Amino acid sequence: MAEKLAGRLRIHVKNNRWAAGSFPNTPEGEEVFTIDEQRFGLALEHFPDLADRVEPFFDWDEDNFWPSMAQADILLTWNLSTKGLAQRALNLRWIHCIGAGVEHLLPLDWLPENVELTNNKGVHADKAGEYGLMAALMLHNHVPTIFTNQRNRVYNSLYSTPIAGRTIIVVGTGSLGGAVIKKLAPLGPILIGVNRRGGNVEGCTRVVTVDEIDTVLPLADILYLAMPDTPESNGLIDRQRLDILKPTCGIVNIGRQSAMDYDALCDRLEAGKLAGAVLDVFTPEPIEKDSRLWSTPNLIITPHVSADDGDSYVPLTLDLFLRNLQRFVNGLDLDNRVSREFGY
Repeated sequence: MAEKLAGRLRIHVKNNRWAAGSFPNTPEGEEVFTIDEQRFGLALEHFPDLADRVEPFFDWDEDNFWPSMAQADILLTWNLSTKGLAQRALNLRWIHCIGAGVEHLLPLDWLPENVELTNNKGVHADKAGEYGLMAALMLHNHVPTIFTNQRNRVYNSLYSTPIAGRTIIVVGTGSLGGAVIKKLAPLGPILIGVNRRGGNVEGCTRVVTVDEIDTVLPLADILYLAMPDTPESNGLIDRQRLDILKPTCGIVNIGRQSAMDYDALCDRLEAGKLAGAVLDVFTPEPIEKDSRLWSTPNLIITPHVSADDGDSYVPLTLDLFLRNLQRFVNGLDLDNRVSREFGY
């Protein structure tokens, strides 16, 4: 726990202009994620104790980044130039990333020892839970196949039953995976969680560690991936693990593409060895025009929208940030601290 801080705190707010392959990667995304003076001011109205404590500076990309960072105490951003940060931002004590994942900042060997890094974990939960419920029910009700049949002008009755009793494996039981577990649990499926530590997860009938994942994959009617991009998760669902899934299994990925071999997934979908898939995350984004994903049967693509609330993303982000700022000025430990060891 640090000492209470006195005086005004200079906050550098770094927005990004949209660019393909970056964040945000569409013009629509730029509007959703921009933190400007008006939005910051509206959020600050709910924290009157902070009104005289902050001096925000709103910027784009690196237009005025380094001159401002020479004075900044706090950085609110998605990404940043890390080279020489410790020498050029001597007052900096805290960086808040407006995304839940910080894989684009790894490894964290650039992060000065006296600087905290926090993320947006939890902001996405409500939207992610609803999306996950939708995706799981779409798979259970054969919607990817029905959409493929529609494109091919095939009228085929595909019946389904209530989802109660079906087995759903949720890999990654943090805020995103936990949100879908809470939405699905009342419907009665068997929910098995997979995470790094094991232990109890609300709504799950069983939880195993990542090292034990092969023992539960053959049971899956739906495999739901909600993992960050870390060395541990990279390539986790490879061709061999896809091969041990039931051909009637459906897959959802809202975490990061790096967790799954998409080429192997497409091969199995094309061969009719999986029931379907709903994918929301890709590398690169947007998906390239010649990607085989566009034409793979029984596959639904959504453009990385599973967890982002278009109306409330910035207000929710600023509410989280300002609540943490209250902790910061009072010398309390920050919420959502990112582990230097694990990268999330």
